[in-house]
Amino acid sequence: MAIRFKKIKLGELLKSADIITEEQILQALEQKQEGQKLGDALLAQGYITEKQLTDVLEQQLGIQSVTLYHYPVDPNAARQISMEFAKEHILIPIAQKDNDLTVAMSDPMDYFAIDDLEMATGFQVQPVIASKEEILQSINKYYDHDMVGSGVEVEDDAPAVRILDQILQTGVALRASDIHLEPQESHIHVRYRVDGLLRTEKTLKKQVQSALIARTKILSGLDITESRLPQDGRVRIDVDGRPIDLRVSTLPTLFGEKIVLRILDLSTAFKHLSELHLSSHHKKLFEKVIQQPSGIILITGPTGSGKTTTLYGAINQINHDSVNVVTVEDPVEYQIEGINQVQVNNSIGLTFAKGLRSILRQDPNVIMVGEIRDTETAEIAIRSALTGHLVLSTLHTNSAIDAIPRLFDMEVEPYLIVSSLTAVMAQRLVKMVCPDCREPRAVTEMERHIFVKRNHEVPTVYEGKGCSACKGIGYRGRMAIHELFVIDDTVRNMMMNQKGITEIKTYAKQNGMTFLIDDGLDKIKQGLTTLEEVLRVVAETDEVL
Repeated sequence: MAIRFKKIKLGELLKSADIITEEQILQALEQKQEGQKLGDALLAQGYITEKQLTDVLEQQLGIQSVTLYHYPVDPNAARQISMEFAKEHILIPIAQKDNDLTVAMSDPMDYFAIDDLEMATGFQVQPVIASKEEILQSINKYYDHDMVGSGVEVEDDAPAVRILDQILQTGVALRASDIHLEPQESHIHVRYRVDGLLRTEKTLKKQVQSALIARTKILSGLDITESRLPQDGRVRIDVDGRPIDLRVSTLPTLFGEKIVLRILDLSTAFKHLSELHLSSHHKKLFEKVIQQPSGIILITGPTGSGKTTTLYGAINQINHDSVNVVTVEDPVEYQIEGINQVQVNNSIGLTFAKGLRSILRQDPNVIMVGEIRDTETAEIAIRSALTGHLVLSTLHTNSAIDAIPRLFDMEVEPYLIVSSLTAVMAQRLVKMVCPDCREPRAVTEMERHIFVKRNHEVPTVYEGKGCSACKGIGYRGRMAIHELFVIDDTVRNMMMNQKGITEIKTYAKQNGMTFLIDDGLDKIKQGLTTLEEVLRVVAETDEVL
């Protein structure tokens, strides 16, 4: 039988290692989901990292930890158990020798799983520690090998069902935003967009293409007989017990229909303002402006900068029983309980403008318009703000202050803009330094120059050396940097007198506005990101100069 260890509570181990406090343990226990283990709850709530958990278990229990990203998993060992058992207990056999079976486990104190393994396989289990994320990725990698890599003939839909399920499970485990299924001449590429970057994770045999495309279309309610025209659909499913919304897009290409699946993870979608990495200064200001009964608040930035997430965060903050919130979106990304959401449908004439007009007859307090794209929508949104409604929307501009000329260019009467505009927040997404391999390093001369020029103290900076958790990249996850431009009476006078953007920007800076570059530098000083990332997303605003 496998060696047994003295039963110790995980919370006690973490407390004795000075990683968390008793108060944090109690908070995690209070907020954890039904059936969720304490370790998973602490990870989900950000009290500990995977590396901290692994290190504590390794040191306290004397069990070796392994990095599955580099470990040569023996497929014969993995086949000793079913995929279902592996997923249920978050473990995977990685090696077998004589009578021993080495098993990577996220929880090596799960003695029931160890006993079940030994009874089922006849081996003596030797547990090693690996991160939950790595184990799930390995399960999806090694248990789909037989189906897609060994030339199994596809005679019915069952293999396609299993393959698609595993593709989705891998996407969720990787925290991917999109999955690309790309038919080539002799195979199919499966690529995942993680933290804004696409990477190929696997290649499927060409023979599964037709069944896989048909399965995806059936799942998302698309026409399986139509392969010459693009189609769009959506579906809500559970993946490993997590509710997921999928937005599905098909596109006819030379070698078959390419499919992109946008993953909308409902378990992490509804972020509160405290989870959006707003600085304390920005959070205080933003909470103040969204509590006003009327006016228009804009979130600006390019596509993929997290604007919708911030809008939903604001909605979450102000949504309660006494408030009627109505949205008009294209598309409706997340379905929110208690919110009346309208899906734009241009094919039948339901545009942003038409939807917005109808909303005004629904006695709303708060209106969210997914995007202001044209003059008609801008004018209706602004007039709505002037008639006692709080309007939240997005706009494509490089900076917060650039929203002013953008609205003027839409040929909306200047006095309407001046009277209604309350605040504009611009944001960008930057990659976060991996918390598991983050290390301090000396500041370069270029970095020193930028910090000094922006009147910041020169800090110690951090970078990720690369580890299994971040796949050697040094970054893991993304966060937003912000700038918030609040419209006061002086700015309104400047707008009415047609003052230039440079003059307005100078006034804003003199009155303490924190620009994107400065918020980015603050987050660098906190060790959250790097100057390389900040400059990548703010260079076009010329704020660095």
